[in-house]
Amino acid sequence: MARWLRHLRVLDLPAGHVLVKAREKPQYVYFPTTSIVSLVHVEENGSTVEVAVTGREGFVGVPVVTGGDVMPYQALMQIPGQIWQLPADLLRAEAAYAGPVLRHLLLFVQALLTQISQTAVCNRQHSLDQHLCRWLLLMFDRLDDQQLSMTQETISTMLGVRCETVTEAAGALQAAGLIRYARGRIDLVDRQGLEARACECHAIVAQEYWRLLG
Repeated sequence: MARWLRHLRVLDLPAGHVLVKAREKPQYVYFPTTSIVSLVHVEENGSTVEVAVTGREGFVGVPVVTGGDVMPYQALMQIPGQIWQLPADLLRAEAAYAGPVLRHLLLFVQALLTQISQTAVCNRQHSLDQHLCRWLLLMFDRLDDQQLSMTQETISTMLGVRCETVTEAAGALQAAGLIRYARGRIDLVDRQGLEARACECHAIVAQEYWRLLG
C-alpha cells in the first residue's frame, strides 16, 4: 500500500463505460469496490456476450499479472459505482516481488478461470431459465443491496439472447415469487428459491471463490 498509495485513483464511473477494449494492452488495472465489471466477447459483427463478471473480489487486467499483456475481452462497467485505478506498470513491478500480493492475485485468476469455463458449460448444457438464475446470483453475490438496476436489453446482450426471451424468463421467476421485476430494476425476494432453481454452475463457482479467496 505504501508503494501504491500516491498512484491510486478512485473513480466513480457509469454503466457502459469501457475500461479496456478487446485486444488492447491495458495501461491501467482496476479494482472494483461498489461496482461490477463485465468481461465481454465482441464478435466481428459487433454483437457481444458476457463471459465473466468481476466485483470487489478481484481486479480487471489479468494479462498484466500473467504476462500475456493483451486483454482478450472487452472490460466494461456493468453496475455503476466506485473503482480504483492503478498504473499497470506498478502491478507488473509488484508481481516481480513475488510476495503475498502476487499470490492473492493469482488465486483470483484461478477463480476467474473457473467462472469463465463454467459459463461455457452453462451456455451449452442448461436452459435459459437456469442460466438467468445463475447470472442473477453472480450479480447479487457482488452487491450489498439486493436490488439490481439493469434493463432487460442489457441482460439480453450479456446473455446473448433475444430481449423477449429474457422478459419471458424473468416473468416466470417473478411468478414463482423469486424476484420482483420492473423495467430497469430487479429485487431479490427469495435467494434460496433462486439458488434451487439455478443449475449447479453457480454453486461450483461460488464454492471455488470461497475456497480460494475466502
